[in-house]
Amino acid sequence: MNLETEKNVSTPKRTAELEELLIDAEADDEQVQQSHPLVRRPWLLLLGLILVALNLRPALSSMAPLLSEVSKSLGLSAAQAGLLTTLPVLCLGLFAPLAPILARRFGAERVVLGILLTLAGGIILRSNFAEIGLFAGSVLGGASIGIIGVLLPGIVKRDFARHAGTMTGVYTMALCLGAAMAAGSTVPLSEHFDNSWALGLGFWVIPALLAAVFWLPQVGQKHGAHNVAYRVRGLLRDPLAWQVTLYMGLQSSLAYIVFGWLPSILIGRGLTPTQAGLVLSGSVIIQLASSLAAPWLATRGKDQRLAIVVVMALTLAGLFGCLYAPLDGLWGWAILLGLGQGGTFSLALTLIVLRSRDSHVAANLSSMSQGFGYTLASMGPFAVGVVHDWTGGWNAVGWIFGIIGTGAIIAGLGAGRALYVQVQSEKI
Repeated sequence: MNLETEKNVSTPKRTAELEELLIDAEADDEQVQQSHPLVRRPWLLLLGLILVALNLRPALSSMAPLLSEVSKSLGLSAAQAGLLTTLPVLCLGLFAPLAPILARRFGAERVVLGILLTLAGGIILRSNFAEIGLFAGSVLGGASIGIIGVLLPGIVKRDFARHAGTMTGVYTMALCLGAAMAAGSTVPLSEHFDNSWALGLGFWVIPALLAAVFWLPQVGQKHGAHNVAYRVRGLLRDPLAWQVTLYMGLQSSLAYIVFGWLPSILIGRGLTPTQAGLVLSGSVIIQLASSLAAPWLATRGKDQRLAIVVVMALTLAGLFGCLYAPLDGLWGWAILLGLGQGGTFSLALTLIVLRSRDSHVAANLSSMSQGFGYTLASMGPFAVGVVHDWTGGWNAVGWIFGIIGTGAIIAGLGAGRALYVQVQSEKI
């Protein structure tokens, strides 16, 4: 059958596969997938996973509420501040492909432990050594998050295979909770430490080190040999794969613009840094509801195109409301933004599964969409900084929102069709 004309792949079977939204970076390793992990203390593994996931967003969202203060303290231009918000996101894409390579060489558990320590080092570096440390630490932190973010879902799927759906929700909730905690509490923490932005940012080394301590027992676990058994060819030549990748990248671009710039935009409109951080924190918390509901609702119909348009429309409405609408209704727009962005992110993960014939194709499509997608996403925060620098205000930023959102809808209309990517996994 011609794969481009194949319809209705969102069958009950494919719906059941949504319990495997957490793509395994080691899905090409047959012995790893067929092995039975010896998890002697699952509660300790669960706690470790939650603590690690909690650390995958604070290094990104903690900077936004303090960005104006940091820029003034170090004399950064808006373009330099935009670069500061861009570098970590760029590193998510550039370093994501290293994750499966490192996992096959050293084992996923050891890599996660080592990268947690590099994440802690990046946070410390970012809080010291002035401008050089700020940018170098941001690069190290973004690279660390990019690698762990690829490996952790596979560990979750492998060790909690019978509860993959539940653990998908737990994983997503931990990501959102970590982002919300950092966005809402970094400014109060800096004020507590004698208005030191460096100590406010540096505080987040504590949960990173705590996660490393609780993850340490997992390093000794045995999970089978690491032998590559499958390969997928032709993905970079597949139009549908690129549509999925573009949707992932463009919706991520809006997400990281929000992480990097929303508090600064709101401060420019008259809010205090604490209030702006709380608005961002509240919007991220709202994402929990739609990130869990959107994939389920999206699989009720014949494809995901309508769902993609709805969640992106909510996102754009929330963004434009936060940028232009009267501040009296700000929390309503923040709620719309959270509902939209929670849905766009979870649908991006859903599309990877629904457009793939098997887990090996899904693993490679996930790597492609994250590697190229996050690299594309990094351009959004940088563009916001450049436009703000050129215009001296925030009003023109709405054009960036509109262009990226429209591009995401166009890519999503292609990616949301009930088709498979035209590649096959083959045993080697």
